[in-house]
Amino acid sequence: MFRVSTEGFSLDGRPMRLLSGALHYFRVLPEQWPHRLRMLRAMGLDTVETYVPWNLHEPRPGVYDFDGIADLDRFLHATREAGLHAIVRPSPYICAEWENGGLPWWLLADREVRALRCQDPAYLAHVDRWFDRLIPVIAAHQVSRGGNVLMVQVENEYGSYGTDTGYLEHLAAGLRARGIDVPLFTSDGPDDFFLTGGTLPGHLATVNFGSRPTDALADLARLRPDDPAMCMEFWCGWFDHWGTDHVVRDPADAAGVLEELLAAGASVNIYMAHGGTNFSTWAGANTEDPAAGTGYRPTVTSYDYDAPVDERGAATEKFWAFRKVLERYADGPLPAPEPPAPLLPAREVALEESVRLFDVLDLLAGPEVRAAEPPSFEELGIGHGLVLYGTRIPGPRGPYPLSVQGLADRAHVFVDGEAAGVLERDAAESLPGVAVGGPHARVELLVESMGRVNYGTALGDRKGLARVLHTQQMLHGWSARAVELGHGTPDGLPWGTAGSGPGPVFHRGFLDVAEPADGYVALPGMRKGYVWVNGFCLGRYWERGPQRTLCLPWPLLRRGRNEIVVLELDGPLPEDRRPVVELREAPELG
Repeated sequence: MFRVSTEGFSLDGRPMRLLSGALHYFRVLPEQWPHRLRMLRAMGLDTVETYVPWNLHEPRPGVYDFDGIADLDRFLHATREAGLHAIVRPSPYICAEWENGGLPWWLLADREVRALRCQDPAYLAHVDRWFDRLIPVIAAHQVSRGGNVLMVQVENEYGSYGTDTGYLEHLAAGLRARGIDVPLFTSDGPDDFFLTGGTLPGHLATVNFGSRPTDALADLARLRPDDPAMCMEFWCGWFDHWGTDHVVRDPADAAGVLEELLAAGASVNIYMAHGGTNFSTWAGANTEDPAAGTGYRPTVTSYDYDAPVDERGAATEKFWAFRKVLERYADGPLPAPEPPAPLLPAREVALEESVRLFDVLDLLAGPEVRAAEPPSFEELGIGHGLVLYGTRIPGPRGPYPLSVQGLADRAHVFVDGEAAGVLERDAAESLPGVAVGGPHARVELLVESMGRVNYGTALGDRKGLARVLHTQQMLHGWSARAVELGHGTPDGLPWGTAGSGPGPVFHRGFLDVAEPADGYVALPGMRKGYVWVNGFCLGRYWERGPQRTLCLPWPLLRRGRNEIVVLELDGPLPEDRRPVVELREAPELG
């Protein structure tokens, strides 16, 4: 059995220091799991930690997915086969720079759910039903049942959010009632308000930080003197937001903090050991002010995190710096790291077929919904994608500003079928003057959703728009048509040559390969949109960076012909620019 005591951790009666690294199965394709896990072993780790995102596994109420990239059981088997112990941090909330912090979008459409992450009865009813399905999967892998799961988390960084300890007690009791008998733990920042708000008596408290380990561990010891020292998230790198600089951390600096932490006798979970990718629409978002929930900052598709094992699975300079520290604490010689899959040669793939979104709206969109005010994405029954909202401005009248309130997150505006501008959340949310020359003007807004906020008071971020005003007057009488994106390539499109006119355009081309290999996809001249390869959504691209390429993992490819589809949201390309995808031999960030 794995035990926690004032003296430290022990497994089957033998003292143990946890040398763990974070690797999220849902950010890595299943065919790549064994390689990435062996890379953790080669770095000197004996344990792997993963979150479990509720929204991935329950995309709609009562509909569960535990296949493919969501096959948690298969992943836990793979961790044991790699010779690693495991720490599992299940839902309901995970943060993780993941869409809505792991909470399903459909919670926001349930009128009975009044609040998240507290003892709201309707919310807890959903959590309990989810736990009935999830927890037995984890329980079967516990060390107490011959598996390798050492510990299970109660909830994630709750001290950063609230003070409802009754909620934490409900979760802990639910884990125990469903078969979890290994130690339970919480993880929070080291400040007193984090630890007093997010911990539970009788369960291990751990801390998260990226620097000054001596101070952080002293803060933990002062408030929890009977708990062994563990950093559950040693932030060795960081993540990127669209429109900001790429974040890196000096390997020597990170390795020095790791050495100081271990020299103090603490256990560690390196966050992230390998980051992977925010495929599809799973990238979350943050706010500049987590307390006020203002200053929206969506996260990029890559979750490389400047980790020691990079997005493609290669050892970095940080990997070797960490290995040098960790090998001093290993039981024996460390295995050699393995190279990642080979790279596809650089080349250009012409996207020779195209079709306008507005020409195929009837194929892709749900039924038209009419309402006095614009319905949200959640009310329309979609998690992410596009919604075309439309109404009329009565006239004739002069040119008054058209403004949007509650935009989440970006809107192309069309007036009488002509492009009038692009509005963005927290940026330009109004157009200077829209005139109505005749009795009416048709106004349409094609709204795109980005990631839902995953941390702070803005959790529960609804998508769409609240209201539209022409001067001070609210516009009523809306139609809405929703196009869900992310889960697969839109089927049945009449590929050919896109007709003229504004609005998003789908492009398609084919990549022929002799043998599947990794690649980096660049989209020169494209501005913003989505990429699919053989029906799998790689994620979002955006010209503002810092991410300039998308990582293309080899398991998505097959021998011979492979389909690449791009949805360019910002309309047709200039006449002198033909749509192409370029394969690069290195990532481009910054």
